Amino acid sequence: MDAAAPLTFRPATAADVPALVALIESAYRGDSSRAGWTTEADILEGQRTDPEGVLAVIRKADSRLVAVESGGELVACCQLEHRGEHAYFGMFAVRPKLQGGGLGKAIIAEAERFARDEWGVAEMHMTVITVREDLIAWYVRRGYSRTGQTSPFPYGDERFGLPTRDDLEFELLTKKLR
Repeated sequence: MDAAAPLTFRPATAADVPALVALIESAYRGDSSRAGWTTEADILEGQRTDPEGVLAVIRKADSRLVAVESGGELVACCQLEHRGEHAYFGMFAVRPKLQGGGLGKAIIAEAERFARDEWGVAEMHMTVITVREDLIAWYVRRGYSRTGQTSPFPYGDERFGLPTRDDLEFELLTKKLR
């Protein structure tokens, strides 16, 4: 990636699916994910997503999978879903070797701007695995609030990975956008 190249944000297409799956997997699973700080390799094995899941997000009504490029290279992605008065932010992945340099901050700021200005939503929602304290702290520094509302991890559904511990759950984080 050329550090001077501007970021471009565009809706992902079906043609992007293989590259997006590879990016998401590299950011969260296996040894390659350990080059960044967002790895889930210590709590989950197996896959993070699959081509069918990524394509479903691309095709879903009121949803947008954003491909983020720099110098023509895919460097990150995120999902935005319009859910009435709020938007859901998910499937956020930054190339591991580019993590920690401000790229994530720029992407989440653009996602919030888009949700507020294009969809007119008042709030952004996301869910984060509760044992990911470092990641939750990063979102809190970006203005997100912990709600204490939790939902169960989908144990037994290998599409979301193979947990290495039995205490996983998601917490809802929210941020007012206006």
